[in-house]
Amino acid sequence: MKKIKRYSSVAIVLCIALIGFSFVTDKHGKYFQIAKNIEIFTNLYKEINTYYVDDVDPASLMRTGVDAMLESLDPYTNYISESEIEGFKYMIDGKYGGIGADTKEIDGNTVITMTHEGFPADEAGLKPGDIIVTIDGKSTEGKSSDNISDILKGSPGSNVEIQYKKPGASKINSVSVIRKEVKVPNVPFSGMVSDNVGYVALTTFTQDAGKNVSNAVKELKKTNPNLVGVILDLRGNGGGLLREAINICNVFIPKGEEIVVTRGKVKDWDRSFRTLNAPVDEEVRLVVLIDNNSASASEIVSGVIQDLDRGVLMGQSSYGKGLVQNTRDVGYNSKVKLTTAKYYIPSGRCIQAVSYKNGEPVDIPDKERTPFKTKNGRKVLDGGGVKPDVILKDAKLSNVLKGLRKEHLIFKYVTDYQLKNKVVAEPDSYNFKDYTGFMDFVSKETFSFDTKTEKMLKGLKEKASEDGFDNLIESDIKSIRDKILQNKKNDLKKYQSQITESIEKEIMKRYYYQKGKVQISLRNDSEIKDAVKLLNDPARYKNLIK
Repeated sequence: MKKIKRYSSVAIVLCIALIGFSFVTDKHGKYFQIAKNIEIFTNLYKEINTYYVDDVDPASLMRTGVDAMLESLDPYTNYISESEIEGFKYMIDGKYGGIGADTKEIDGNTVITMTHEGFPADEAGLKPGDIIVTIDGKSTEGKSSDNISDILKGSPGSNVEIQYKKPGASKINSVSVIRKEVKVPNVPFSGMVSDNVGYVALTTFTQDAGKNVSNAVKELKKTNPNLVGVILDLRGNGGGLLREAINICNVFIPKGEEIVVTRGKVKDWDRSFRTLNAPVDEEVRLVVLIDNNSASASEIVSGVIQDLDRGVLMGQSSYGKGLVQNTRDVGYNSKVKLTTAKYYIPSGRCIQAVSYKNGEPVDIPDKERTPFKTKNGRKVLDGGGVKPDVILKDAKLSNVLKGLRKEHLIFKYVTDYQLKNKVVAEPDSYNFKDYTGFMDFVSKETFSFDTKTEKMLKGLKEKASEDGFDNLIESDIKSIRDKILQNKKNDLKKYQSQITESIEKEIMKRYYYQKGKVQISLRNDSEIKDAVKLLNDPARYKNLIK
């Protein structure tokens, strides 16, 4: 302990000496400003902690200051505290120490919403719909989903005691669960979506993503000699490790091809990344599906495929994140994840959005984006994400489905359905046929959701009351609201197909886990059907990339 204190004293003296040296050598420069403002911040922190009228939590106060400082930069530069390290490791590696279950607060209860196949929660008999009452003897009441997630995570091999209730039951059950390393698959499903077209779903660019995609494509080729095309699904994929993006490109692109260049303030960190291995297949027709939530590493892969004219992009424009983050230790097992570079793909473009609003990229008109050329001379644009070669209309969720999800009614219905049905058909043959039963279930629940029109009506009524016109238009507002209410009831029938798809996905997730959910979603996926159609039209496919 004395040795540590001595080292700390030496460190403090050195810091003071360095600050003093910066004053002398750089009296009006950046280092002087850093030292000056650190001193002001320290004094301010001390004064508030000492004299503010109420007790202040020093850690909470500092975290507020740190978050506000980083918020002024970009949405991807974040402070990671010691308590958040497990979650950060999951983002990078796709694995964490825990029980392999997701939870959500529903009606004031901590409810399990998903278990991962073969992991401790699943093996212990915990199921979606179960209500967690206590964890290691401590009540879950009043705790957020994030709090519960942090409590359930821990070192592999450690024990956690869970008390829970089955849905609809009052009896409290107890189970002892031993945590282990949970690794969530980044390729939850791959298989054939037609006689000659294969499909690979990639959900995140965590460790081994490249190897898993490579193995999936090899298996498709091995078991289907008549394979003419592959669909790589990056929809909703928020990215991850840069090296895995390179590896996935390498599945379809020859060895030695430059994939991406990173450039930042520290020139010694600038790097060029090339493919290192022989490809799995550089000839098979390829469609990459993207959407507005495909970001970062997803945009590297889709942008590279487009720039090198290796395949066709379909869907909606991607998110627009062309930045590279690195983590730096800042002491006490905490880190800062900060943006250190921008990346540039083979055409020379960077797809980074130039401005943000509420943490989201702002759409950039094409006329304000700089044009570049693909390998075959096609025009592509920088900034604001990757624009698909074939733009597909984004299927919008109906307001009634949004309302059902917001109030967890589909989840609740499927929980009830699972109690009555111990087994169901496999994903490739299952069809949900009891929509009348679902409507009856909803009618017994308190189901309400405000449309934009209703919110405007509410505002109109408030303004009318302020102006003294409320009695004058009250009957008109009531008449409009009654018509909207009847229309919302009709929406359950009008959007039966869309709601049924959502019910089927939830049912398959219960019986066949994440893989089953992906499988059944493919059956009614119009974008998959469009991709299959394109891959079976070689003339159109070649025309799009040539």
